[in-house]
Amino acid sequence: MTINKVLAKGRSLAIRGVFLSIVLSALFLSGCGAELERPYDFSQTDAFDEQSDEGSLRAAGFAENLCVVTDFSGDSDSSVTAEAAAVFDLADAQTIFSKNAFERLYPASTTKVMTALLAIKYGNLSDEVTVTEDAVITEAGATLCGIQPGDKLTLEQLLYGLMLPSGNDAGAAIAVHMAGSIDAFADMMNEEARRLGATGTHFVNPHGLHDENHYTTAYDLYLIFNEALKYEIFRQVTGATAYSASYQSASGETVTATWKGGNWFLTGEREEPEGLTVFAGKTGTTQAAGYCLVMASRDAAEKEYISVVMKAPSRSGLYDNMSNIISKIVN
Repeated sequence: MTINKVLAKGRSLAIRGVFLSIVLSALFLSGCGAELERPYDFSQTDAFDEQSDEGSLRAAGFAENLCVVTDFSGDSDSSVTAEAAAVFDLADAQTIFSKNAFERLYPASTTKVMTALLAIKYGNLSDEVTVTEDAVITEAGATLCGIQPGDKLTLEQLLYGLMLPSGNDAGAAIAVHMAGSIDAFADMMNEEARRLGATGTHFVNPHGLHDENHYTTAYDLYLIFNEALKYEIFRQVTGATAYSASYQSASGETVTATWKGGNWFLTGEREEPEGLTVFAGKTGTTQAAGYCLVMASRDAAEKEYISVVMKAPSRSGLYDNMSNIISKIVN
């Protein structure tokens, strides 16, 4: 029932006030129920147990269908050496494991999950995108898909260039196409983060190159990845191990490129724990961020899970940590 219909029923001012407090509480829950500064106990509100011919007046919580972390420090497990880690059961909306899930850390290229989400959610994947000078990235260690100013690709092709070889140049091209500038796109990213309840997140670029004001949390990565998984094309792109793109260069010539993914579980360089299949994910690495991975897996019953590791000490250590935490799903 809408607010207007409630008012039309002539409810008392007292009940109206209770309804407003519930709505405001739902809107301002920090971290989707993760950091409840003003928790509200619906069981104490008898007025909203009333039934009418139009259904219940009980307001649904913001995190009703989300996993919630209530232990801020997380579980103690000496096998988890990464700074932060978590596993979320999507079907049952349960947190299986968490360690420092709300600690603000640098995300590196896991940032690109948000970039991909915005492109899919608000863009037209068949759009032809002309690469601008913003895609020229010379920072040492930056991963690129190799596009050049003047090249013309579809937005969908850029998604593969963004997620498989982790192209920072593809991220810049997407950002400028979507918002007109890197800064304007970062504003879009932060607005979407707030909409999803990712209150521990702040982005300044679309690719994750280091900036002290560019950070997120393991829990927020779950929220962002969970939203992205609602789109089949995101699953398709992030579940691929290779993609061949054919596009036009600035001189009008045809360019063919093959981009390969770097998630060891998908490429077969690391086996999943028995009973689990990894089907999507994004890695990220910088010196400041360490080694990061957010991914999705399913068990033999087709139940799906999101797992996050942030700031692991090495690439092999990243997969050791991830294997250790997702093993908790089947053990």
